[in-house]
Amino acid sequence: MRVNAFGSYDFAEDIEALRRTAYRVIMLAKTESAHQLDGLAQLDGVQVIALIETPLGAVNVNEIAAHPRCIGLMWGAEDLVAAMGGRSSRFANARYRDVPRHARAATALAAAAHGKFALDAVHIDIADTAGLAEEAEDAVALGFAATVCIHPSQAAAIRAAYRPTDDEIAWAREVLEAEAGNNGVFSVRGQMIDAPLLAQARAIIARTD
Repeated sequence: MRVNAFGSYDFAEDIEALRRTAYRVIMLAKTESAHQLDGLAQLDGVQVIALIETPLGAVNVNEIAAHPRCIGLMWGAEDLVAAMGGRSSRFANARYRDVPRHARAATALAAAAHGKFALDAVHIDIADTAGLAEEAEDAVALGFAATVCIHPSQAAAIRAAYRPTDDEIAWAREVLEAEAGNNGVFSVRGQMIDAPLLAQARAIIARTD
């Protein structure tokens, strides 16, 4: 359940409505500090997906990710740029400008550092299926848990990007099978395999499952 920004009139009404439901996982719009997550203590057992979409939230993303009530992070480009007085999050070629790219990277890093999941931002150009697919493939490569849709027509491209290819699955299985007979560094398909590549192989199999 998505709720409005902490401290707003709508937020207070959202919380009152939430009390009357069994929902205890919320997405908190415009999360800006760990203190805001402390302010949800009146809701027993509530867990928060913190939406990082303001300059202050982007600056404080590490402390937000560290909060025990935070289970994951998502970031948003358009609100972030609007809050900065900007007019576009992307260049003419549809790639993110530097500040949104920084916020995206900071969100992914903070989530990983604190053992939380990260969700990539929506792709607002609904007709740009190729751009969405490229962005989703990049998100997978960086360890994002999912890319968020803004329209149902985007689901197929995102699912395809997150689904490992047959070759990736085969490589991962070869690596994990080879690990069983090796105690240290070993080679698969001419690659040196050590702890980082083992972790990548396990991530591929996890997505396959």
